[in-house]
Amino acid sequence: MAEIRQGYLDDYTQITSGNIGIGTSVSNEKLEIIGGTTSQELNVTGIATLTSVSGFVKKHTDYAENVNITAGDSGTLSGEIVVGAGLTMTVGTSVTTSQGSVDSLKVSQMFQPPSGGTNQRPPGKPGALFYNFDFKTIEFFDGNSWRQVDNVTRSGRGVISGGRDSNLQMEFINIASQGNSQIFGSHTGSTSTFEGFGVSSSTRGLFAGTYPGQEDIIEYITIASEGDSIDFGNLTDGRRSGGSVSSSTRGLFAAGISPADVNIIDYVEISTLGNALDFGDTSTINSELTGLNNSVRGLLCGGTPNPSGVFLDVIEFVTMASKGDAVEFGTLNRQVGTAAGASNSVRGLVMGGAGWATYVNLIDAVTLASGGNAVNFGNLTTARGYNAGVASQTRACCLGGLTPSSGVNVIDFVQFTTTGNATDFGDLSKAVFVVHGISDSHGGLGGF
Repeated sequence: MAEIRQGYLDDYTQITSGNIGIGTSVSNEKLEIIGGTTSQELNVTGIATLTSVSGFVKKHTDYAENVNITAGDSGTLSGEIVVGAGLTMTVGTSVTTSQGSVDSLKVSQMFQPPSGGTNQRPPGKPGALFYNFDFKTIEFFDGNSWRQVDNVTRSGRGVISGGRDSNLQMEFINIASQGNSQIFGSHTGSTSTFEGFGVSSSTRGLFAGTYPGQEDIIEYITIASEGDSIDFGNLTDGRRSGGSVSSSTRGLFAAGISPADVNIIDYVEISTLGNALDFGDTSTINSELTGLNNSVRGLLCGGTPNPSGVFLDVIEFVTMASKGDAVEFGTLNRQVGTAAGASNSVRGLVMGGAGWATYVNLIDAVTLASGGNAVNFGNLTTARGYNAGVASQTRACCLGGLTPSSGVNVIDFVQFTTTGNATDFGDLSKAVFVVHGISDSHGGLGGF
């Protein structure tokens, strides 16, 4: 018997006017293969597997009726599945996606992502979505950590807490507009509130630690509304004069005096009440640090290892979403402690502080996303240390502080996007120093 062998890419030309049948003596089609599936047009109404010749599947499979896929070899269908308007496609529970993925999906009514508490987050894949019951927000995985899709409208409010001679008083400013501060409320959990820590989310501000006594208290306020502080929990170790950084979910309290210097880093989840937990350690036993942050990194700058009195120029950082010790980032332009810190999502500023036997008005700038050394930004209106910083995405404010002669009630500000000297903003109600500040719009608040 004669054989005809046809290659996959060869042209086939039928030169007779009749029909040709393979496997039959009477053909009903121009080309008919008994036992196979072929015709002038191939219309697959379900999942089809071509066992003899692979790859010849229609690129776009259109359905004019409801589709119920409960079995089949998912690897044999390529291209798109187009389901007509008003129809449905149901995928059985036994079907897996291990052999492929959905490149695009249009949902006409409702899409519900996986959900649960923080400890129930699935293994992260870049672009994955998850609804977090603890924080009541959608999160996405950016390849490194879970980030909040943050659609909270922020007022741009900054709150300054305590300080020597403050009588437990908190004051606030509207960062976007110049003017004098207004009374926010009072601290209720301590007899003093200076040389402590301050961290915040877009809704809540936390203040921790005090002098004298190195207390371990943590209190909180709701930033959008004035009022007195409320008990939150306790630090792992009572201390003061450390550095603090925060994201939209976590607040970290680093190093400090307890009564000797320590290298402890502990943290809290800002949205829930409770005691702080161990996070890691700083590389040096240190105090009087300046904290800067974007939504991923927290930077700890300068400081002094008491009782040496020698100021440092070191910058180290932690990744706030995961626990661990601080690692090297770069160096400041100067050796400094007791400086105010403020940051948006791109740039952090170290403002003023104490240098060698004097207070300074210098401002250093650091690019937060990449390691490296600080650069000069400009000068404050007044040289001072033990001051507080608050920030929005556009503006950094420096409040209060101590000069060689006395405390001051000065508030000045700079714009993040341009280097230059600070401008007068307004005044606090009284001169205060060894203060700390928080805001609802700083650089640690990630998401959109």
